[in-house]
Amino acid sequence: MPTTQLYLASGSPRRQELLAQIGVQFERISAPVDETPLENESARDYVLRLAKAKAEAGWQAMLAQGKNPLPVLAADTTVVLDGQILGKPLDASDAAAMLAQLSGRSHEVLTSLGLRTNTGTEVLLSVSSVTFMPLSPAQIAAYIASGEPMDKAGSYGIQGTAGLFISDLQGSFSGVMGLPLHDTATLLARHGLGLLAVSA
Repeated sequence: MPTTQLYLASGSPRRQELLAQIGVQFERISAPVDETPLENESARDYVLRLAKAKAEAGWQAMLAQGKNPLPVLAADTTVVLDGQILGKPLDASDAAAMLAQLSGRSHEVLTSLGLRTNTGTEVLLSVSSVTFMPLSPAQIAAYIASGEPMDKAGSYGIQGTAGLFISDLQGSFSGVMGLPLHDTATLLARHGLGLLAVSA
């Protein structure tokens, strides 16, 4: 049986699938944190702070549960338009408002990574630019009816039906999904983990 290399402090099925995709053997650990933005906090500071906090929370949970001490990886993804953080929608009306804002425009998707080891926490940031085609009210309504937007930052998932709406992407497709694979592999390799570390 493969040996677990790290703990993933995330409940996101997409992050779990992406991490497995690059051959990392991991075990999920629950580490909820308060995700409320601080007053006047920039979007970049926000995602970096949350990734670090989630990694630290995962580390503390690992210690509290008496688990085998291993590095803890965490991530946070935020959609940003005109400096405003677009989180997960509260309801269908909120999702419709967000999608109307994104329609025909470019926005940023910020995904931060935090890796907690016994020497501290390293964080990094992946920034992607995503451009939506103009969306009609009927297209927005049909997409919301699919249920896909309701648990996703910015009210859309690039890996799902919303991929139809994206006319341009500059950056990391997997980063927009929630875990930038190249950046993740590079971060892990610096700590002797993952496939890139094999040839390092």
